[in-house]
Amino acid sequence: MKLLEHQAKSLFDEVDITTPESWHVGTVAEAVQAAHGIGYPVYIKAQVRASGRMKAGGVKTATSDAEARTVADEMLGSTVRGLPVESVLVEETIDSNDELYLGITMDRAVGQPVLMLSASGGIDVESAATAGAMARIPVDPVYGLYPYQVRQAITEAGIDAADTRPLTQVAMRLYDLWTTYDGTEIEINPLVITGSGLVALDAVFNIDDDALFRQPQLDAEADVPADPLERKAVEYDLEYVRLDGSIGVIGNGAGLVMATLDLIDHIGGEPANFLDVGGGADADRIGNALSLVFEDPNVDVVLFTIFGGITRCDEVATGLNAVVEANETLPAPLVVRLAGTNQQAGLDKLTDDRITVEADLDAAVRRAVDLAGGHP
Repeated sequence: MKLLEHQAKSLFDEVDITTPESWHVGTVAEAVQAAHGIGYPVYIKAQVRASGRMKAGGVKTATSDAEARTVADEMLGSTVRGLPVESVLVEETIDSNDELYLGITMDRAVGQPVLMLSASGGIDVESAATAGAMARIPVDPVYGLYPYQVRQAITEAGIDAADTRPLTQVAMRLYDLWTTYDGTEIEINPLVITGSGLVALDAVFNIDDDALFRQPQLDAEADVPADPLERKAVEYDLEYVRLDGSIGVIGNGAGLVMATLDLIDHIGGEPANFLDVGGGADADRIGNALSLVFEDPNVDVVLFTIFGGITRCDEVATGLNAVVEANETLPAPLVVRLAGTNQQAGLDKLTDDRITVEADLDAAVRRAVDLAGGHP
């Protein structure tokens, strides 16, 4: 779960990591009131769960009430990186020539968190990382982060030793926050050096979805997908990602679904989605998955491929038949490939002539691409 900036900064405040004065608002009038109260100039920042907001026009400055009104009016209700802007953060501006990057993330290769620090923060921090200017210090989760490790990172990053004490304090607090809330990634970019100390101008905090049961206060703020079909997939507890093509894809197991997407692309088609019903899916789950994909107006054909292990093909067929029988006219042609547990029993149930059954995955993909107007 990716927290919005204002949510992350409220947690920063809990551990005394300094952030600029800011107001989180949802209307133009509130934005103007907030900007006037803070004092100009101010930043007006779109609250969306996306990176690169500044480059995408999601962070702008305002120097007067009139300008704040214009910026807020243009931003609220717009989209940034394809996500709707429902609220903004109005924030004081802080001048500084020294922008650092500080973050903690998981290094899957070694199975440990890693502290990352760079003297070159800001919107081009990726360039610093590519150039080798990013210090990376592994942290043993059993013992946690030690101050000497932060000092090591400061030295490797080439940061002025005069900033060692305050930077060590911020890094230790950030790590405590990361562990307390089951973080997968947390970063401050930029972390600026001012005359009164270090200030976190931006905040990114991602929480492990599987740990949300331990974080009920954050679970209540879980992000809801902007796409209506992805929202419905969350309600159905389905693994679904909407894509740009015209061939709806449903399968059991991420590997099978990904292989199917690759095969569609190889043959000349374009998948409209990724949808994994998981193992052991019952008829209701199968029916929900098919109904969901049928709702996508961009889908010209649906390809349903099952390799049954704990998933029973006869149960799959029951779910498919329920949806097909409920539709006098199918929203899109349906191509089905069943293999594995109770395969023949499942095939015997698929008697509706509106269902095209293929014997293997290659044939099913070629038929779906053909029906979608591609090249078999």
